[in-house]
Amino acid sequence: MNLPNYLTLARIVIVPLLVVVLLTSVAESWFGMSGYVLAIIIFLIASFTDILDGHLARRRNQVSTLGKFLDPVADKLLISAALIVLVEKHLAPSWAVVVILGREFIVTGLRSVAASEGIVIAAQSIGKLKMWAQCVAIVSLLIAAAAGNPPVSNFGLEYPAFRFWEVEEVKTAFYNLSRFATTLNDWKVFGYLVGRGALWIAVITAIWSMYDYFSYFIQEKNKPSGD
Repeated sequence: MNLPNYLTLARIVIVPLLVVVLLTSVAESWFGMSGYVLAIIIFLIASFTDILDGHLARRRNQVSTLGKFLDPVADKLLISAALIVLVEKHLAPSWAVVVILGREFIVTGLRSVAASEGIVIAAQSIGKLKMWAQCVAIVSLLIAAAAGNPPVSNFGLEYPAFRFWEVEEVKTAFYNLSRFATTLNDWKVFGYLVGRGALWIAVITAIWSMYDYFSYFIQEKNKPSGD
């Protein structure tokens, strides 16, 4: 155990706290603030520890096998818990979360199979884009809800007929922005749009990166022996 690993463990401990804050009234009862606001603070702290533990591990030469195992586990637990709660709060579509989380299970299984055959599948750069998109989506959607009741999913329109530019709330928000007279509801709408856009990016990059992982595995597996 070392400092980077303690930070990673702290991120795992934060996960149930995030869920409790979002699904109960503990934030209002104990701290007198919106549960969404406290959840944003907790999520940002957890995300910061993700950056800090890797930086400290490399700087202090404390990269360990335990850390390599715990770090991705902590990331997946944090993101999975946040996305599932967003579905519960009607802030994210369940199909998108199923795609993102399903990809995690599939890629983890593929890496295990590859490792058993002596093939090491390194993390892809597009996977980092997926992670950032997920974080932006989660924070933005929580911001959208922090200002009060969040916008109805797809602004009440049936999927896939979601054309945000036709929604009166969106038109009003952009009109007020052009006049530098935005309201709290306008920022709620902007947060919702950014969050849903980032979620689409997360879904697309999840599928794309999964394809890359499978392509690499098949390519390595079909290499002639001796190459």
